[in-house]
Amino acid sequence: MRVLLSSLILAGLTASLSPAVANEVEPGPRPAWLVSQMEESALKDKLSACLGQPTKRTLFSISHRGAPLQFPEHTEEGYRAGALMGAGILECDVTFTKDKELVCRHSQNDLHTTTNILTSSLAGKCTAGFSPASGENPASAECRTSDLTLAEFKSLTGKMDSANKKAATVEAYMKGTAPWRTELYGQVGTLMTHKESIELFKDLGVKFTPELKAAKVDMPYEGMSQTDYAQKLIDDYKSAGVAAEDVFAQSFNLSDILYWIDNEPEFGKQAVFLDGRRDLNPMDPGTFSPSMKELKEMGVNFIAPPLFVLLTLEDGEIVPSPYAKAAKDAGLDIITWTLERSGPLSSGGGWYYQTIGDVIDSDGKMLEVVDVLASQVGVKGIFSDWPATTSFYASCMGLE
Repeated sequence: MRVLLSSLILAGLTASLSPAVANEVEPGPRPAWLVSQMEESALKDKLSACLGQPTKRTLFSISHRGAPLQFPEHTEEGYRAGALMGAGILECDVTFTKDKELVCRHSQNDLHTTTNILTSSLAGKCTAGFSPASGENPASAECRTSDLTLAEFKSLTGKMDSANKKAATVEAYMKGTAPWRTELYGQVGTLMTHKESIELFKDLGVKFTPELKAAKVDMPYEGMSQTDYAQKLIDDYKSAGVAAEDVFAQSFNLSDILYWIDNEPEFGKQAVFLDGRRDLNPMDPGTFSPSMKELKEMGVNFIAPPLFVLLTLEDGEIVPSPYAKAAKDAGLDIITWTLERSGPLSSGGGWYYQTIGDVIDSDGKMLEVVDVLASQVGVKGIFSDWPATTSFYASCMGLE
């Protein structure tokens, strides 16, 4: 039944994205609902006038792991949904298997929360098997892509990324999906290799943003160094005949970015430095080390911090942060993450909105945040767990 359901979902999504209609976008009802939640303003009037009008595919709209608000992340079904909602760029987070094959997964050690491995015959191969909750100790497990061969990895089914840390059984542990997500499509995720994602994205007519994930095993791994790993990612695009200008390779590791700049300059010029520096204060340029100017001098052209880093409040209004201004002054192009990942925004929005949480009191604020990021910060694109939101805004505003 699970295989049949997966086939039916894929058939429907594939039909929606056949070559004849690959550029058509179906935003669904969510953008209209978000607009309805906004306070009266000129922005609301502008967005309201776009409701019911065609939504165009745009590079401003970047699919974060597919469409994980409702589909299992990094699965074929999620990728097709993201493209259908107008994302012009799709993301494959890249890690590797036991036999050093590249696959799409957010982390090398997330199989226990993103797949059915714990209820499969491969559970015994996990780095750490399931341990039930006991007293103050939460339920746990750790299953890595490097625990499995590529063939074993491909035998798994993707599920919504979640875990019930209070669980006493494996079955309960796997049922931790947040109530604002859904399990409607959560049982049929088709896992993908990096090479398969490239071919799929080519067919969908979108650009590529692979992220080289940090290894959870010691590097070098069976003779593969970190630079070998970084090169292997680029080689997959070269082998597939993908133009460097269509690839935005990402990493939180600045050394990976600099490797691409030095050794694959055509790809390096669009490499995206994911800025996750924990000791950085976005309100204090003195904590930016290296500075924006220094990054630019190293050859970095794209920087991508979480969205709260780019925003602050002035007299109750959302405005660009000192970080955003410094990046712009240095000539860096800015991308940010991640919209539609925080759940309902009625109580401040949590981690992604922490610098502006005092004014985040409803989902109606989401498109206001997007507008400040686009019109004042000048971001080139926004990662979203539900790309229809960013596609609708960008299409309405005439963004490419």
